[in-house]
Amino acid sequence: MNKYLAELIGTFWLVLGGCGSAVLAAAFPQLGIGFVGVSLAFGLTVLTMAYAIGHISGCHLNPAVSFGLWAGGRFDSKDLVPYIVAQTMGAIAAAAVLYMIASGKPDFVAGGFASNGFGDLSPGKYSMMSVLVCEVVLTAVFLFVIMGSTDSRAPAGFAPIAIGLCLTLIHLVSIPVSNTSVNPARSTGVALFASTGALSQLWLFWVAPIVGGILGAVVYKAVAGPQRA
Repeated sequence: MNKYLAELIGTFWLVLGGCGSAVLAAAFPQLGIGFVGVSLAFGLTVLTMAYAIGHISGCHLNPAVSFGLWAGGRFDSKDLVPYIVAQTMGAIAAAAVLYMIASGKPDFVAGGFASNGFGDLSPGKYSMMSVLVCEVVLTAVFLFVIMGSTDSRAPAGFAPIAIGLCLTLIHLVSIPVSNTSVNPARSTGVALFASTGALSQLWLFWVAPIVGGILGAVVYKAVAGPQRA
């Protein structure tokens, strides 16, 4: 159970830290955090948790990562469903805590609540196809980086930095497009509390990241070849 609990706690921190920066801090322009700050917040949550729980659970924090590592031969299929359940529970718990904090403001309106979307729910009003392509491609790159930086042939100890910076860059690219998911659990947690139609579009933010994660892992495996024993 330790690894499942670690995934729950890690995903809780990712959603609380990343989405919290968007809901609480980015809502105040005078703080100067902006979407660059939100991008850094997401990257830092993964970086910090990778060092904290990487040795316990592998620090997936994301169903798409779990699916990708499974497709890449790095993760046992028997743990796939328990990991996804733990990640989703952690994301929902974090979104609930964030809602409790945010709703303490007198003029609070949930609005999008850092949720993801396409069309009218996209920050830049991007189409469903644009968002689908963006989420698939960026999640594929994310898994490529994860697979490469955790390869036994890669420099030891630097994987959390590479993965955290990759997630930061992904957010810098895609916040205007989809408000950046690349993580079905993260999308689910906040969608439950948004006052928009985010739940009706949630399917895309499960399908696209999982497809992208599997694609990225398979491509890495083909490019890199087998690891040394």
